[in-house]
Amino acid sequence: MNNTDDDITILLVDDHAIVREGYRALLAKQPRLRVVAEAKDGGTAYQQYKQHAPAVVIMDITLPGQSGLETIARIKQRDSQAKILVFSMHQNPSIALQATRAGALGYVTKSSAPDVLVRAIYDVYAGRPSLSADIAQLLALQQLGGERVALDVLTGREFEILRLLAEGQSTDDIANLLNISRKTVSNCHYLIKQKLGVANDFELAHLAIRMKVIDA
Repeated sequence: MNNTDDDITILLVDDHAIVREGYRALLAKQPRLRVVAEAKDGGTAYQQYKQHAPAVVIMDITLPGQSGLETIARIKQRDSQAKILVFSMHQNPSIALQATRAGALGYVTKSSAPDVLVRAIYDVYAGRPSLSADIAQLLALQQLGGERVALDVLTGREFEILRLLAEGQSTDDIANLLNISRKTVSNCHYLIKQKLGVANDFELAHLAIRMKVIDA
């Protein structure tokens, strides 16, 4: 494809090289879409964004080390106009809500048809919010039922710390990954347990698995 000034440049962020190759092949067939950079983790994604300033970032949530949520927040802190589309296996309305709070404009699940992803890229580029039908339905059902999903009470930072705690990361490891103090991690750890109504880390990990924050 010949590159033009009208191309929609894209940064792909996913920890699986084969998956990124599949994205690239799919997007190469679409008008105007051009992948200019890839990343397998959050730190690399942030550096690639700084270097290439892509028009759209396609971001997985589950990444080694710093998660997609934290990376979204970092990119948005650097560039408030950044347009980010989450493409994730998580069919969890709470995670979708956390992603939009962090700054994502769209959320598409990996069970969606390829044309759903492509359409979402164009929507996000145009500044329009975009949700795949399954996530939109789950969010609507949650609102209609009047039920508050437990994870919704957490801030973005608390959600990220919960994920890392549930993965077995130590307080020092989390502090280093998120560039915050050990005391901040400990305080958040306490607040998370208070907000979620759990007594100890075993119950916290069990809740995280049940709510599909991490895989069992």
